[in-house]
Amino acid sequence: MTAIKGGEFLIRQTKPEEVFIPEEWSEEEKMIAQTCREFIAQEVIPIVDKIDSMEDPSIMPALLKKAGELGILAISIPTEYGGMGMDFKASMLAAEAVGGGHSFSVAISAHTGIGTLPILYYGTEEQRQKYIPKLASGEWLGCYCLTEPGAGSDANSGKTKAVLQGDQWTINGQKMWITNGGFADVFTVFAKIDDDKTLSSFIVDKGVDGLTLNPEEKKMGIKGSSTRQVFFNDVKVPKDNQLSDRENGFKIALNILNVGRVKLAAATLGAAKDVVTVSVNYANERQQFGRPISKYGAIRYKIGEMAMRTYALESAVYRISQNIQDRIDNLDTEGMEKGKATLKGIEEYAAECAMMKVYGSEVLDYVTDEGVQIHGGMGYSAETRVEKAYRDSRINRIFEGTNEINRMLTVDMILKKAMKGELDLMAAAKSIQDELLSIPDFGDGDGGLFEEEYKLIEGFKKAVLMVAGSAAQKLMMDLPKEQEILMNIADMAIDAYVAESIVLRVHKRINMMGDGNQEVYRAMAELFVHDAADRVHRNAKDALMSFAEGDELRMMLMGAKRFTKTGTKNVKEIRRTVAQKLIEDNAYKI
Repeated sequence: MTAIKGGEFLIRQTKPEEVFIPEEWSEEEKMIAQTCREFIAQEVIPIVDKIDSMEDPSIMPALLKKAGELGILAISIPTEYGGMGMDFKASMLAAEAVGGGHSFSVAISAHTGIGTLPILYYGTEEQRQKYIPKLASGEWLGCYCLTEPGAGSDANSGKTKAVLQGDQWTINGQKMWITNGGFADVFTVFAKIDDDKTLSSFIVDKGVDGLTLNPEEKKMGIKGSSTRQVFFNDVKVPKDNQLSDRENGFKIALNILNVGRVKLAAATLGAAKDVVTVSVNYANERQQFGRPISKYGAIRYKIGEMAMRTYALESAVYRISQNIQDRIDNLDTEGMEKGKATLKGIEEYAAECAMMKVYGSEVLDYVTDEGVQIHGGMGYSAETRVEKAYRDSRINRIFEGTNEINRMLTVDMILKKAMKGELDLMAAAKSIQDELLSIPDFGDGDGGLFEEEYKLIEGFKKAVLMVAGSAAQKLMMDLPKEQEILMNIADMAIDAYVAESIVLRVHKRINMMGDGNQEVYRAMAELFVHDAADRVHRNAKDALMSFAEGDELRMMLMGAKRFTKTGTKNVKEIRRTVAQKLIEDNAYKI
């Protein structure tokens, strides 16, 4: 069967055997993840308060260099540049494994991602040979200078300028929120050449005249990560330090952001698993009214919900990771250079990358918030890790493009694929309009595994297509201005994708391992779809009532209700089933 295209999940049913699930990790991949987790547990967590105090600014770069000595910075770097040459999927697992390292997770993600990948993917061979081996080993550390005081979400409006004078570029401007800025050896800097409308990119080395830094920013969370303003005052760099072609900087920024978004989802997954475990530990230890608080229904609700959302996130993250890997492999087989194949493979699923960034960051925010609540008063104390995790998690909804921007990008990218003829969304939307005018099919199904859930997921997709198709038809060029509607549609698409991902994972798991001892996994899949139905219905209603009216509105509201109609479930007992496993294991081990 042909590999699914980006956005095609809305119009094509995926089979369990077509997805990758974490139960399939190889021993080598598990060993890499274990190395990363042990590094976090042994080297980072014991000194996490010292890291966050910033009293000794040498700690973070020293940790990164130590990680480099263990090969942790080089997992996805090709072997010819001193790396391990592991595939994209393995790099996602590594991103998850370091995700629970608080401020260190931000520093290592910035270095291995935006600090290294622009040169790896867009540099000349000479630039790669000079920089990548040292970035891979940790001898040099990297950062990425894109954001400016007046250019955040609208990155291309930056004012930093580059002028070619003889055989040197002269750069002038200001950058802000630069992660790793305080200790970076290599700066990837975005600037406009002369009066260009689009950014170009340059490699700037530490220590050049005119490069200065403001003091460290005082932040709500991730306090131990270096965040500086960087100033360029007649900074001179060699002509050969231009990265890629003139005015290609904005494309570099967008493609690296696609990578960053999906990697951020993996990192939030690792952090969420960590917080769930810490919270379950506390619930089992904390005694009130003569017994552990984990015995009480209110706490079990929280544990069950935290676990289900985390498991759903994991299912979706590695589903898209395999899709991306398959696309990279196909392009590689066709003869495309590996770096270009990687970027092109990720770009194909840019909408899904945006969706995962949104979902992952919001799952982690939910998990950390409930983690604090389970800890009660102690959760508000700086002595606990959940207090730190709560503050650290908040930035993820802003990093790599705000969640609002990513929601709108999700819809925009999928609709653009349809306009280009890459996705036949319009035919699917027309089919659904015809279905709304027909008599509903109340026929019995075949009684297969997750029959009810698959039918609901199909309904979620129909609801997305109905609302998006109608909105595009009615609002046309004004649709991009209707941001509330776009966000409704994006949330519906996210729920459809994640719901399908968790069901496909559990279905495949049962096919692989048999139906014994699968009660907890089935419970999570069934509960997620059941809850998603209410969210999809609400978002569909909110969107439809924002632009439709009269008979058309009534018909589509009936359709939204039909597409999301659920059966009855004892959701209390389902959550308790999930929570009980975690309480017995005293950890997230699902």
